[in-house]
Amino acid sequence: MKYYLGVDGGQSSTLGLIADDSGRVIGRGRGGPCNHVTGPEARTRFRAVLTAVLTEACAQAGLDRSGIVFHAACLGFSGGAGDKEAFTRELLTADRYKITHDAEVAMIGATGGKPGIIIISGTGSISFGRNAKGRTARAGGWGYVFGDEGSAFDLTRQALRAALRLEEGWGRETVLRGLLLRETGAPSINALLHRFYTPEYPRDRIASLAGIVSEAADEGDPVAEHLLFDAATQLVNCVEGVHRQLFEPTQTVAIAYIGGVFKSRPLLSEFLKSVRYRLGCQAGEPKYGPAAGALIEAMRLNGLVTLPGSLPAEEK
Repeated sequence: MKYYLGVDGGQSSTLGLIADDSGRVIGRGRGGPCNHVTGPEARTRFRAVLTAVLTEACAQAGLDRSGIVFHAACLGFSGGAGDKEAFTRELLTADRYKITHDAEVAMIGATGGKPGIIIISGTGSISFGRNAKGRTARAGGWGYVFGDEGSAFDLTRQALRAALRLEEGWGRETVLRGLLLRETGAPSINALLHRFYTPEYPRDRIASLAGIVSEAADEGDPVAEHLLFDAATQLVNCVEGVHRQLFEPTQTVAIAYIGGVFKSRPLLSEFLKSVRYRLGCQAGEPKYGPAAGALIEAMRLNGLVTLPGSLPAEEK
């Protein structure tokens, strides 16, 4: 029997799946984040998390963790693969490896291994695609300073800027100011701005405030409505950029969206409508999750075109 490994290593958690050569998922392991290896502490945490995930998955599959040689393994990591490949190869043995970034395995899972495009918008944002020839392209994913348009962090940033303009006397009236103060307990937007520059508010905590923009839009706030419309437009821009790099102008391809930002009904509605209008494509939810995408890619390394079976509920 040949065994395949797929791993999605993200900023919040890591999920590993083991399948046999029929595509049946026989082992699953979950752990914490393993997206950083810079510095001794980060490397120690990376090794500990990946080891724990592999140990749990192998135990569930009835395999010897210390002796297993996977026929192929694909691992997708948040933050890229280059600085993690050497450490990964120390922790597991496989005949064939593919160590890549999380957006690629997310796209493969979302389309069931077929050509297409994924747009991811959570704390940050990125679009990634692959065509039938195996060529890939991306748009976005450049981080919160120079990119991440349409992300949760960006929505909070834009809401704060709108509230700052209001406090300074030259911005439009908006309920965003009151909502930001309510959620954070800050005495003023100026005080909140300074808190955002401190360790008290890491990037993911700032991003977690993005839901107030949808709340304000539901109250009919025109400033919030504009921010959601603009975020949806930026996300479609990224998708269109990837489509232009990989596909013919009128070519219909599978497009999937994932991430907390799409929980906003006004933003999602505008995104779907704009994708149809600008690209002539239908966008939908992913077919499978990123770990399943990594598993599909691991099997593809051996020439198998097989969709995983017996997947955990959250991976369907």
